[in-house]
Amino acid sequence: MQNNRLIFVYNANSGLFNTVSDIAHKITSPETYQCDLCQLTHGYFKIKSKWQAYLKHTGDQFVFLHKDEFTQQYPMQNTDLPAVFIEQETGLQLYLSKQRIESLQSLDELIALLNDQLSA
Repeated sequence: MQNNRLIFVYNANSGLFNTVSDIAHKITSPETYQCDLCQLTHGYFKIKSKWQAYLKHTGDQFVFLHKDEFTQQYPMQNTDLPAVFIEQETGLQLYLSKQRIESLQSLDELIALLNDQLSA
């Protein structure tokens, strides 16, 4: 993937209050929770162990942002979230759209897509 990084943007805001609210929402109404990327990579209280193990092997190729952090860093980017972008010298390119992330059935599917991109 050369020197390009993947930027993962969660459809959730940063901060302790937002984290607690998100946990409560995932537990009480998981079918209406707005971040399928969170659902794939995190349990109720922490990152999934399989995802954490996978991330150990990627080094600094991945960046993770909440939607408020993403909007602050990339104010001109208007994309439905969650999403994954490829950061290039020319700017961001959408790699996984909200719809594509919603279609993923498992963390294994996400990892397979990322491996395809990393080996490109």
